[in-house]
Amino acid sequence: MTIAGDTPPVLVARVVPNVTGLDKQFDYLVPTAMHDRIAVGSLVRVPLHGRTVGGWVVALGPADPAVPVEKLLPITKWSSVGPSAEVIALAEWAERRWAAARLRPFLVTAGPPTMVAALPRSRRTVVAGAADDVVAGLRVTAPLTDPLPMVVEIVRRGPSLVIHPTPAAARAIANRLRKAGLTVAHMPDDWAAAAAGVDVVVGSRAAVWAPCPGLRSIVVLDEHDEALQEERTPTWHARDVAIERAARAGAACVLVSPCPSATAVRWAGSRVQQLSVSERVNGWPFLEIVDRSDEEPWKRSLLTSELIGHLRDCSKRVVCVINTTGRARLLACRSCRTLQRCERCDAAVAQGDDALLTCRRCGTTRPVVCQQCGSSAMALMKPGVSRLQEELAAAANRPVVAVIGSTDELPAGDVYVGTEAVLHRVRGVDVVAFLDFDAELLAPRYRAGEQAMALLVRAGRLVGPRSGGGRVLVQTFVPNHEVLQAARFADLAPLAESELARRRLLGLPPFRALAVIEGSGAVEMASATGLEAAPTATGMMLRADSWDELGAALLAVSRPKGSRLRVEVDPPRA
Repeated sequence: MTIAGDTPPVLVARVVPNVTGLDKQFDYLVPTAMHDRIAVGSLVRVPLHGRTVGGWVVALGPADPAVPVEKLLPITKWSSVGPSAEVIALAEWAERRWAAARLRPFLVTAGPPTMVAALPRSRRTVVAGAADDVVAGLRVTAPLTDPLPMVVEIVRRGPSLVIHPTPAAARAIANRLRKAGLTVAHMPDDWAAAAAGVDVVVGSRAAVWAPCPGLRSIVVLDEHDEALQEERTPTWHARDVAIERAARAGAACVLVSPCPSATAVRWAGSRVQQLSVSERVNGWPFLEIVDRSDEEPWKRSLLTSELIGHLRDCSKRVVCVINTTGRARLLACRSCRTLQRCERCDAAVAQGDDALLTCRRCGTTRPVVCQQCGSSAMALMKPGVSRLQEELAAAANRPVVAVIGSTDELPAGDVYVGTEAVLHRVRGVDVVAFLDFDAELLAPRYRAGEQAMALLVRAGRLVGPRSGGGRVLVQTFVPNHEVLQAARFADLAPLAESELARRRLLGLPPFRALAVIEGSGAVEMASATGLEAAPTATGMMLRADSWDELGAALLAVSRPKGSRLRVEVDPPRA
């Protein structure tokens, strides 16, 4: 309280301007009339270089004696309620963790989508229980397990955040929780309600930054899903943010997945809850493995007899998956059996929908002619979606619909072929067939096994349980691969143990930290960090003993002048 005649205290706010490319913070004087309204996280308007811009208050305090108060410009306007001080501190941690050197991306994600002049009344109905009511850790489910009963049980113990990687699924979970009698804020539309207080806040990846006063638990569903990681830099991961936020708030973090990542398994340690054997078996689809290892190399076709049998059964809806667009990714001459390469850079050429041979490295094109013998007859060693659409239609004797990521409207049909995008576009499927699953299993990525298993989980959810007759068909040359055997017997524990042992031996996450630098100046910046570095096809890969060491080293290095670099910490496809 200020007594009449007394001089009010000087209050200074540190503001992060909402200006793209400006990574600095500035001090502004808080006008006396705004003292009661401005708090850490508030959205304000401030003068900057002759114009007024928006920004976030990230710190409040007395004036610095070294800076004369009269040199400070005042805040022009209070605009809106913003993220809490706890979320601001979490963003500052994330800035270091993902070597961002800028708070703005995190604050944009954490802030309200529209200005909030005042918060509504709290709609919370659940009374928080004891601190140890919810057991933190990893809960291993099955692809067809309904997570709602578990989520309701956790949410009834106190205010909770529930994160799902898919926006549509998050919306469905929010609706089901409302029907269960809970008050729900669905992000980002219900940001103000979440800040005022509800029983549960639900949303996709960005909801991990949502307000939730009195937070008691955070539930991350489908923790294995790559959609939980931000594609743009900084490449933060909702799982890691949830773990850190829960630890800071004294809340329980519960990760849920039918095929948990190695990072989740290591974090949980002994805090892993498994389903019973019967629940696992009933919750996994039937997996049909087609062994192609006895096929002769030059007579191989992606249309096996098992697949053709399903295609010709007109009572079945079939989805065929292959992550190769165009007509062919790899070709060889049928006459001299020479692999077709680019005449300029010697890279393998691909055949697009225009029927020309194109080098994906340098862009050189040429007609379909063998440089060795002049023949135009080619064997498609890695056929693409366009070519397979024709072959499948001939084998099935019914129309086939092609689906890739850029497909806008999905035509009606009973047989589909496409990249893994088709798994997110089609419903009511009897058979999902992976035509070349070895391309996923044996991909040159350290997470290839996890990503392949995630595809099997997604396919399993489309075809339904074993009792319903649906099945996932996998064509492979390595039928005894540990990923396939784990899915076949619905037992992922041995796979997790071997994966962790492999990662520890090779010095890969979660035991060590990785980052990729791409663009001009990547070599110069990588060498300046002093970290272990190795070249990649498009830049440099860095490795450190911890994420703190990696982030500190990247933040300590200035980017070369004129460089256009992308720094990707914890790259999902490395």
